[in-house]
Amino acid sequence: MNLTDILAQAGGIESMAKELGIPPAMAKQGADALLPAILGGFKKQAQSGGGGAQGLEGLGGLLGQLGGGGLLDSVLGSQPTPVSQGNEVLGQIFGSKDVSRTVAGQAAAQTGIDTGILKQMLPMLAMMAAGYMAKQGGASGGGAASGGLGGMLGNVLGGAMGGGAAPSAGGLGGIGKMLDMDGDGNPLDDIMGMVNKMRG
Repeated sequence: MNLTDILAQAGGIESMAKELGIPPAMAKQGADALLPAILGGFKKQAQSGGGGAQGLEGLGGLLGQLGGGGLLDSVLGSQPTPVSQGNEVLGQIFGSKDVSRTVAGQAAAQTGIDTGILKQMLPMLAMMAAGYMAKQGGASGGGAASGGLGGMLGNVLGGAMGGGAAPSAGGLGGIGKMLDMDGDGNPLDDIMGMVNKMRG
């Protein structure tokens, strides 16, 4: 099961669709297109923290600081989603608004969904992904590296975190493979490359 399915089961996709006034099928399609880059951002955070268990501990700590499992609950709740929290998550994993814009632009090109809608979806999806990972990894208890978060990211991103063979984009499905031009398992690298080219 991919993360979109997991979030759909939790009610997150429907909740997001309702809030944005779009059909759930469109929300799911948008999530499928955006989540690989969001997960790639989390993976980058873990790798920048030293990869392996150490990086995952750092990522677990970051998820806790950003709001932990409560982030997922905020999207699922009946109140409007506090997207400022989602934008904070995106700021951490993407580093700049340019990256968010490029991610939304890429997803729009793939899906035909309006970029404006995708931009609104990004912070919500970032909150859901962060909240889900925090719940899985027990980020609040600091035991993120004990397998929960590592296994979760490994499964979602298709391949082991850190050392060994380069992770394949298999766990990301077709869109992940499409985005992962250099075959390193992280579609965000290619998006970052595109952003840097545009700036250059």
